[in-house]
Amino acid sequence: MTNQNASQQKAIVVGAGLVGSLWAVFLARRGYQVEVYERRPDMRAAGYSGGRSINLAMSERGWKAVEQAGIREKIEKVAIPMPGRMMHSVAGEMTFQPYGKEGQAIYSVSRGGLNLELLNIAASFPNVQFFFDHRCVEVDLENPVITFEDMKTNALKTVEAPLIFAADGAFSAVRYALQRTDRFNYTQFYLEHGYKELTIPPNADGSHRMQQNALHIWPRGNFMLIALPNADGSFTCTLFLPFEGEVAFEKIKTDADVSAFFQQYFPDAVPLMPTLIKDFWQNPTSSLVTVKCAPWQWQSRILLIGDAAHAIVPFYGQGMNAGFEDCTILAAMHDEMGGDWQHILPEFARRRKADGDAIAELAQRNFIEMRDLVADPKFLLRKKIAARLHEQHPDFLPVYSMVTFSNTPYHIALREDDAQNDLFRQILSLDNVENEWDGAGVEQVFKRWTVDGGRWTVDGGRWTVDGGQWTVDGRR
Repeated sequence: MTNQNASQQKAIVVGAGLVGSLWAVFLARRGYQVEVYERRPDMRAAGYSGGRSINLAMSERGWKAVEQAGIREKIEKVAIPMPGRMMHSVAGEMTFQPYGKEGQAIYSVSRGGLNLELLNIAASFPNVQFFFDHRCVEVDLENPVITFEDMKTNALKTVEAPLIFAADGAFSAVRYALQRTDRFNYTQFYLEHGYKELTIPPNADGSHRMQQNALHIWPRGNFMLIALPNADGSFTCTLFLPFEGEVAFEKIKTDADVSAFFQQYFPDAVPLMPTLIKDFWQNPTSSLVTVKCAPWQWQSRILLIGDAAHAIVPFYGQGMNAGFEDCTILAAMHDEMGGDWQHILPEFARRRKADGDAIAELAQRNFIEMRDLVADPKFLLRKKIAARLHEQHPDFLPVYSMVTFSNTPYHIALREDDAQNDLFRQILSLDNVENEWDGAGVEQVFKRWTVDGGRWTVDGGRWTVDGGQWTVDGRR
């Protein structure tokens, strides 16, 4: 849908990463004159370098966005389905844990490859201009202008900015300007863990060295290694490890330390990683930050989206998916409200804030699940019971499926996570539940927990599935 006045309207997008490039496409399709400013060089010319890239896990929210952007088919050609986790024990034993029902999967996608596709499609619109090597240096909060520095010439350029969308990441320059305004709330929280990218190259014939249709995890309690497949036969691996402590990055100081650490904790991965030592020292050790802030908008002309509004840790695979969902929700609101940004921006910021906070919390919880609980027999039993309950009661949807395989609002999924944790505390305390996990006792607990024919009461409000949509207290 094109706003009838959009062709005369100008929109500034700060940041040409995944969310900024995608949002430029949505704006261009609605007829806006779009200028995209990016601090980094044009990756189409400079190439995309790894070292700090956690591969993306595309799920339902992301697919919805790329479909609307018109590049779903292109991405599907290089996306690798991962219907479950492949767990690696220290002894090298492997156990597969499906994520959802048969036919459901998350998809491994290259961050750089996806960003390139989005840049290319955005640049194909005549009403989109990109300005790379441009750093945002000042956001005028009183007047509709914004100033950038051309990093090649050091020249300053002040441009008209009646509408600004800040998609410039966790350390957003636009958000920094808003942080200095009255009653703007901002928090950031770093995990004690950092991450480092490593590589498993393909076999000589280009095939994968491990099962390609799985997200591989080596859970080791307080730390873990993961590996996601790439279309070229390689795996992008990420080591998550505390910065300090008994087992930590600070204790790994020499080549021998690297070898000893991996031989002790990930022995089956070592033969697959011929460039381990080189990768370990060449690639940076990066930190993991969660950002929460409010309000996300200023005077109905500046809006924070993606990581600029809600940066999260990567353990639910929802960082990109959440940012893309920002775009699809914002686009739908634009079309519903006729491009009236005076109402769209504050309403979007009000509605979406709870979801940003919720997925941040869910991602933190999933970190504990991935690094520790996935190897716990009680956790595996819980997964088995949850799958059985879903089979017997289709309205019962495990939280992972809500987040990953549906468009359920994140804040509802978080409420349900609390409710389902209570349910499974009751179920797992049953006598002999290990042998009677699909028996009458489990069903009785479940029926006591459910209310009114399959609806759940959460914080006094009812919600249920309604034609594939979610309602809260009767409101869609």
